[in-house]
Amino acid sequence: MKIVACNSNRPLAEAIAAYLNLSICKASIRRFSDMEVFVEIHENVRGEDVFVIQSTSYPANDNVMELLVTLDALRRGSARRITAVIPYYGYGRQDRKSGPRTPISAKLVANLITVAGADRVLTLDLHAGQIQGFFDIPLDNLYSAPEFTTDIQRRFNSEDLLVVSPDIGGVFRARAIAKRLGSDLAIIDKRRERAGVSEVMHVIGDVRDLRCILIDDIVDSAGTLCNAARALMEEGASSVAAYATHGVLSGGAVARVSASPIEKLIITDSIPATEAVRISHNIEQLPIAQLMAEAMNRISEEASVSSLFD
Repeated sequence: MKIVACNSNRPLAEAIAAYLNLSICKASIRRFSDMEVFVEIHENVRGEDVFVIQSTSYPANDNVMELLVTLDALRRGSARRITAVIPYYGYGRQDRKSGPRTPISAKLVANLITVAGADRVLTLDLHAGQIQGFFDIPLDNLYSAPEFTTDIQRRFNSEDLLVVSPDIGGVFRARAIAKRLGSDLAIIDKRRERAGVSEVMHVIGDVRDLRCILIDDIVDSAGTLCNAARALMEEGASSVAAYATHGVLSGGAVARVSASPIEKLIITDSIPATEAVRISHNIEQLPIAQLMAEAMNRISEEASVSSLFD
């Protein structure tokens, strides 16, 4: 078993390798002067079970291309099996035709990864379940719910907790955590006028005097979470915290969260923290290296991955 780390999230790759007691494969992943990607693997990978770790986060296009070129280099190096480990699957929000003459880019990226040489894929909290069907190779999608549940139980008294989905699309995800906590569930009904802008309509459920926990998979502009938190406080919630798997946090998102009623926003380290995130008073990262490493080990040993969530 060998681990190859691309450049998007080197700290996560190193944490995974440390948990597995492995060293990261020696490789050069660099740019020519015109920013063309060049990859060279400096170790023999013939007949090896190789895992390539790369989140396709910002800059998404560069990181996708790094992953594709690395997969091709390993395939041409005669690796026995290549698993693309993608903690954050960029382009995952483009999972359907949102209007006439628009792409399904999540499917396009899946095709590129397959053609480049991946034999299987390991991801974390895909934005939409149907993306699993976009791949013609095996895909294991991990869930952050167990990690979030453990952290919520450590931080909060479960007696006055209420799990809240910030939109209708996230009900399945929030319900899974509510079930683990033995908590009730509320839903925010919102209308999105255009991409990146949301308007909260009303809260479905009684939130008065309860500590509300918002659950989401991606926080990008943070408009949805912040609007939801304000709506909950207006409805009489005693406090609001939020958990999101992937902290994209683009533009002025960190400042928006800092100025919101959200006491704590907990994100995983599927995407490396920016300086603004590191110094923020109400944003924290939850490590996922152990979860990813355990799944990789089970894949290598041909053991069950789904039993991680039993």
